[in-house]
Amino acid sequence: MTKNTKDNTPVQRLLVPSYVLVLSRLLTSISPFLASRFAAKLFLTPFKYELPEREKKMDQRSNQKKVLVPSMNRHIMTYEYGKSDKKILLVHGWSGRGTQLAKIAEAFVEKGYMCVSFDAPAHGKTEGKMSMMPFFIHAIHYMNEHHGPFEAVIGHSLGGMSSLRAIREGMETDKLVIIGTANNISEITRHFAQNMKMNDKVAKKMKSYLDDKFDQDMDVLSGAESAKYVKIPTLVIHDEKDVDVKINSAYEIDEELENSELMITSGLGHRRILGDKEVINKITTFIAAQSL
Repeated sequence: MTKNTKDNTPVQRLLVPSYVLVLSRLLTSISPFLASRFAAKLFLTPFKYELPEREKKMDQRSNQKKVLVPSMNRHIMTYEYGKSDKKILLVHGWSGRGTQLAKIAEAFVEKGYMCVSFDAPAHGKTEGKMSMMPFFIHAIHYMNEHHGPFEAVIGHSLGGMSSLRAIREGMETDKLVIIGTANNISEITRHFAQNMKMNDKVAKKMKSYLDDKFDQDMDVLSGAESAKYVKIPTLVIHDEKDVDVKINSAYEIDEELENSELMITSGLGHRRILGDKEVINKITTFIAAQSL
């Protein structure tokens, strides 16, 4: 598969076995109810993949520790990369890991920062089979309490949504950068169902099931909803051709932020954007400028 093809293929389609797509399509035609339950299980199950070459340097050179987060009674693997009193928290996205933002971390370490990150439950080196956004939020609060304070938080995709929510809930930091961040859960479930060869009827039933399971309307965790309460300088970065999270999410979140800057890229997609030199330079410049 070429790099261009990968960029234009949602990550779920890249990582999920082909038989799952066949089963998804079959269940949709037989019973939208059963299909929605199957979709919900898939939705809460991170995809596993080998550590990419670009992340190995950070993985090998960081201090790692497995810790228990009491608020959710689950473990996470923590990473400390570099040595400095100036700290930045990196928050990976769904199916990512603590080294996912390695290229960004390397740039900050070179500038005299320490980058701290974690593997959320069922991600990377952390055990578990299922995860969800509230676990990410619990982990962020834990990291802030035990490794902070942080001069900035940088979140990718679901990590961006979770960071917005954590700041809304009281986490203090000076700056925020979100990359390829989705807005609302309803839209996420609809796109997920489409990628899994299911329809909107299944997506609505899946969303309703998730609301019941977690005893709240999951859309209260939406990026734009949390953004209304985020007052710190925030850089919103998104690629116009992102096939995992549509560009409209960036505009919707940016509209609700009080103090924001928007950077729209082209041709980097949802994942390569994390290693782009221009994007990384923008992030480092933004955070350094706000620190003056």
